[in-house]
Amino acid sequence: MDKADMIIQGNRIFTGKEMLEGGIAIKDGKIIEVCEPHCIEQYIGSETQVYKFDNQTIMPGFHDFHIHLTLGCLFEDYVNLTDARSAEETAQKVKEFADSRPEDDWILGFSWYHIFWDKKEMPDRTILDEVIPDRPVFLLNAECHGAWLNSKALELAGIDEDTENPPFGMILKGEDGKPTGILLETAMSLAADQAFNIPEKKAVELMERFLAKANRLGITSVSDMLPLPGFEVGDLSLYRRFEEENKLTVRTFFLSPLNGDLSQARELRKKYHSDVLKFSGLKQFLDGVATTYTALMVEPYSDNPSEKGEAFLPPSLLKQWVTEADREGFRIRLHACGDGAVRLGLDLYEKAKENNGSRDSRHVIEHIEVIHPDDIDRFAHLGVVASMQPEHMAITEKYEDNVYLTRMGKERDPYTWPIKTLADSGAAMAFGSDFPVVELNPMLEIYRAVTRKFNDREPQEGWNPKEKIPLEEALRYYTAGPAFGNFMEDRLGTIEKGKLADLIVMDRDLFAIEPEQLLEVQVSLTVMNGKVVYKNKEW
Repeated sequence: MDKADMIIQGNRIFTGKEMLEGGIAIKDGKIIEVCEPHCIEQYIGSETQVYKFDNQTIMPGFHDFHIHLTLGCLFEDYVNLTDARSAEETAQKVKEFADSRPEDDWILGFSWYHIFWDKKEMPDRTILDEVIPDRPVFLLNAECHGAWLNSKALELAGIDEDTENPPFGMILKGEDGKPTGILLETAMSLAADQAFNIPEKKAVELMERFLAKANRLGITSVSDMLPLPGFEVGDLSLYRRFEEENKLTVRTFFLSPLNGDLSQARELRKKYHSDVLKFSGLKQFLDGVATTYTALMVEPYSDNPSEKGEAFLPPSLLKQWVTEADREGFRIRLHACGDGAVRLGLDLYEKAKENNGSRDSRHVIEHIEVIHPDDIDRFAHLGVVASMQPEHMAITEKYEDNVYLTRMGKERDPYTWPIKTLADSGAAMAFGSDFPVVELNPMLEIYRAVTRKFNDREPQEGWNPKEKIPLEEALRYYTAGPAFGNFMEDRLGTIEKGKLADLIVMDRDLFAIEPEQLLEVQVSLTVMNGKVVYKNKEW
């Protein structure tokens, strides 16, 4: 009998299907046995590493189904503007950061949001010009659908009063006709290529830092949503280099844009197909976000009856792109926050199925912040995966400041973040974070899905409490759900004999604590591909 390279023993093994007491035997990166304590001993040899735990949850590694990897790397290294409460305070934070980084050609910042400011007004380039007149500044907002630039950045990007809006983007301009410095949606692409041109040495350093953080949080797989509105942030050659050097300790399934040109997608599918680095499909945006009234709604916004958003691209063009990509066997993932966009996405997939025939496509709708009740059952009917990020529902610190209450109104409020409703309808569910829009920590998403409370612990019973789900289900949607979504359910997502050895050990029994304690949970051990990639020093 083969001896294991590693044995992990414990009283609380959550396989993803059941709870066991016993051990997991791992050899050559795979699980060779999962069994009770008396039978695991036979796999222990003189060189077997044995890890013993008591009442700590042992479970499959987290699989984040929606992140922006490189953007997250940058977010970790540049200035975080989340806490600023005014345009002036934001500019001052940027200046302090810029003074500390004189070698940077471009000054980058992340997560400002006028919605969170005391005066909820869009800022102007002149506020940045007063503190940083001579270096280009590019500040991405919290939703990643808008950017604030200073005059130097506009100049380098060639944006002036004569620059026309790109398709499905907007250059905000003042009464004098000059750009205010705000670029929305695809207009960000006019400056993004210059702003995000990161030196190789810095890119390697940031990648190493991200992988260490992900493993510390128990994340062993991610879906990297490279495309942003109108541009991409990511370097596949760097990812490949890390894979070849056995340094890619997070399985990375990445996407490229759905844009009507399938030549790049065909090449990526041929080139990237390993279990560690794999091309996973095509992504496109159907709408924006509700906070700026750019999410597409079936009916107008309750607090802005003259607006209901619009499709990011013409539906006829989207139909053509989706149908062509589906015909060639590509999986598609569509950003859809508003109920109108969710409906549009389902319609597009339905048309593709009618034109091309039925197949196991596992197309995805991303976000689903609100859904029309008529569309709930269509996910299961069409075989569409519901990809959701529960932490997004807590957009503000306090529940009473939740802008969705006014945006959606009473009739739509029960259908916001309809996690349990979709799950009960038979839809395949997958959780992710949308990092760096929110933090990478999976326990934030788990907590939010289980409690539906904001950070002020309100509402007491949770926002739309009927949509709360049990802890066991939340964990599955962060492990087995994404594995299924990435066509990896035969190799990942549960702890079973024959599967790849990606698993984690938490620092306590997740099923024996109060929901609020989920936010305190840390990871003791992370194993990816049968190798320990993180070990808590306190353990």
